[in-house]
Amino acid sequence: MSASSIAERARYLKIASLSLSEGMRSGGFRSCFRGQGMEFDAVRAYERGDDIRSIDWNVTARSAHPYVKMFREERELTVFLIFDVSLSMDTNGGTATKRAKAMEAAALLAFAAGHNASPVGAVTFDRQLISVYKPSTSRDQILSILVSLEHDRASGPGSALSGALAGSARLLRSRSLVVVLSDYRTAGYEKSLALLARRHDVVAARVVSPADSALPVAGLVPFRDPETGIEGLLPTGTAAFRESWAREHREHLARWEQTCLRRGATPLVLSTETDSLRELSAFFAGVRR
Repeated sequence: MSASSIAERARYLKIASLSLSEGMRSGGFRSCFRGQGMEFDAVRAYERGDDIRSIDWNVTARSAHPYVKMFREERELTVFLIFDVSLSMDTNGGTATKRAKAMEAAALLAFAAGHNASPVGAVTFDRQLISVYKPSTSRDQILSILVSLEHDRASGPGSALSGALAGSARLLRSRSLVVVLSDYRTAGYEKSLALLARRHDVVAARVVSPADSALPVAGLVPFRDPETGIEGLLPTGTAAFRESWAREHREHLARWEQTCLRRGATPLVLSTETDSLRELSAFFAGVRR
């Protein structure tokens, strides 16, 4: 896809993201995750009627008089995208590839952040880091990121998800909303995910397609794993095999969701067959509730 066609598609997504940006207003949105919509400002003497939960006990102990903490709303929300371009993201088991779905979601999030004048940054990775964009409010930043999401290609099998998470943790200075768009077909990233989630609000967005959970009845179907190169035949004509395939997907997805929650990240499943804007809007509305 050329830069001009990306720009054409971007115009539509920029308009579509207006409604999403309303749900990402910094104060209320940040508090959806860990109450970080407010930041400490100062202390003042306790007044009758103040919430005792706001008392600063350290200052109170030193001064022998009660003081309460005062907070101000955080206006700036940095949005950072970690984008998987490994070979498995180009698989197509439905109406679109996982990569195309992830790119649409990334564009909506980036434009929504842009509407709020929030800095946007990103990294792309396959078996190594490819492109890195430090968070910026530059007018050209979002389009530059989208061009990389479209054109960065895997140089070979493998996924450096762990390295991308660790590198992002080192790069980001202030607390940010980090969205990790991947199919998570790798292992060994859990520790890096936990370290990143300690200082940032992390959304682990897993892109799935219909073929992950349901196979058509088509007899023996040849397949090739794009990451390992393993080839074989799937006996889709056997009901037991199809049921086993679907059960394995459900169990694997449930284990992944529990892993994300234990590591401090919020899991989000994005399907290639559903509307990205609707899914993202519903997700953030659900987190607020």
